[in-house]
Amino acid sequence: MLLPSVLAASSFVEVRPGLIFWTLVTFILVAVVLRWKAWGPILSLVEEREKQITSAIESAKRERAEAEKLLADQKTAIAEARREAAEMMRKNQADMEKYRDELMNKSRKEAEELKLQARREIEDQKTKAIAEVRTLAVDLAMEVAGKLLSERMDDPKQRALAEQFVKGLPTPGTAPASRRAS
Repeated sequence: MLLPSVLAASSFVEVRPGLIFWTLVTFILVAVVLRWKAWGPILSLVEEREKQITSAIESAKRERAEAEKLLADQKTAIAEARREAAEMMRKNQADMEKYRDELMNKSRKEAEELKLQARREIEDQKTKAIAEVRTLAVDLAMEVAGKLLSERMDDPKQRALAEQFVKGLPTPGTAPASRRAS
């Protein structure tokens, strides 16, 4: 029994040119059929998948570029908004300074006008007071002159007349005797 297995083994190692030929023909035929029926569709699926991947990569690149552009636009818009806000703040501050200066100038002008009006009123009151003092002095001088002319006086009479005159002088806040009569 050992012999048929050895013989079978020897036929396996034995080189037969007819078998080699038909094995090669079968292999080539199977390779052509596989290439025609299996490799073609498999390769077309691989190429299609490669195109899809390339398309997805390109799409991702476009979307990334668009996102970067949008981000740059947003950054520009934010910078512009900040610049406008800063400009508005400077403008408002300048307007406030201008308004404050106008108010200060107006207040100074009103203060000067009030000061001038007070000086005028003081001058008017001073002029009135001087005129009143002059009028009083004239009245007193006329009164004294009238008394002196009406009687001849000696020294004791002059002293008594002066004392009487001093007693008749108005105290501050009262009108003179000659004014009281009129």
